[in-house]
Amino acid sequence: MSKTASEANGSGVAKLSRRGLIAAVGAVASACGSAVTQLESRAHAWGQDSVYTRLLGLRPFLSCQGHNTVIGGSRMPDEIVRAMAEANDYFVDMHALNKAAGDYIASVMGTKAALVSAGSFSAMLLGAAGCLTGADPEKIEALPHPTWNKVECLTQTQHRFNYDRAYRAAGMTIVDADTKQGMIDKISDKTAMITGLARVYRTPGNPPGTLMPEEIIEIGNQHGIPVLIDAASELPPSDIMTRYSRAGADLVVISGGKGLRGPQSSGILAGRKDLIEAATLNHSPYKAIGRGMKVGKEEIIGLVAAVRRYAALDHDAVLEGWNKKAQYIADVLSEAPGINAALVGNTQGYSNVSFSWDQSVIPVSGAEIYKQLREGEPRILINGGGDGPSAGLTTQCMSDGDEIFAARGIKEALLGHAKPA
Repeated sequence: MSKTASEANGSGVAKLSRRGLIAAVGAVASACGSAVTQLESRAHAWGQDSVYTRLLGLRPFLSCQGHNTVIGGSRMPDEIVRAMAEANDYFVDMHALNKAAGDYIASVMGTKAALVSAGSFSAMLLGAAGCLTGADPEKIEALPHPTWNKVECLTQTQHRFNYDRAYRAAGMTIVDADTKQGMIDKISDKTAMITGLARVYRTPGNPPGTLMPEEIIEIGNQHGIPVLIDAASELPPSDIMTRYSRAGADLVVISGGKGLRGPQSSGILAGRKDLIEAATLNHSPYKAIGRGMKVGKEEIIGLVAAVRRYAALDHDAVLEGWNKKAQYIADVLSEAPGINAALVGNTQGYSNVSFSWDQSVIPVSGAEIYKQLREGEPRILINGGGDGPSAGLTTQCMSDGDEIFAARGIKEALLGHAKPA
């Protein structure tokens, strides 16, 4: 067996050589045409020549994970970047821009109004603020310390998560209950808003009695209390853009980055006209609780361009592209002795790759492989990293060609630990 890349550099770290990277590109030259030059350029950037490396000495990742905020979210398509660059060339009335952008987004989402926020956490906070204050200037001035009675945010315990602190940051007090009847019993004249987490609809192993978002909405509608559904990271499926407003939600939160692939620092709050108007009064450029959540004119235009692009996409073709990349990686990994890889469907309509290895052939743990790939060249991020001989990945954030380098890097890292034949 020939030496692996990790054996050759003596570091024990998976390292695709420059020659190896170019060879991988060359293997698909006939299929990719002029895209080969772009692949070669990006492969070089993963190593030593990215803007992050030149300016700050940081090496970027080749991501085999989803659109996680901790690694920068998703990639913006060229047309979004161009729109933002053009927006930079002009000045505009920010009040008018906020209104026009909101009107456009609302038309796509099927709501009466919408607001561009500084990320989905900001949208959650501003939605809560709107429910607390309405258009009352004295109440707007008082936040985040409301002096009135109607300040409670009601939710189900199973819908609690780290980011619901956004509601508390607005000035709300969170009240939760384990059951549907428990929630109903806790509704009072103090209840200002009811919230639900869209993520539960696709989470396996929810505790018995977990309410789906539509059931949360029904409770609010029956008692005349505004319902906010957080669907920040739930695209795809594409119908998330309209699903919860159609079901009767008063406010819906969507991330502007992630699945929409707009600016990662943008978000959407869409819903009832009066509540959006109230949230707007709490937002920048007004001098209210949302002043520090300023959204630049470039980001607003970038988000509008992203929503427009998303609405026109052939979503089946997008999912098919992700699945083809996943199949390619699974095929490459499965060619190696001791490695098994397969596609595993998820609740969002596409497949991830799950791979495992025979530790009698490749005696290494998932945690060790995760660390090795993360520190290698290129730095490859996978999912997993436990003690067992398995890991996984998703192709959701990959550009064309990324799957070649990912498959090669993971395969070489694992075979670098293989026992001699």
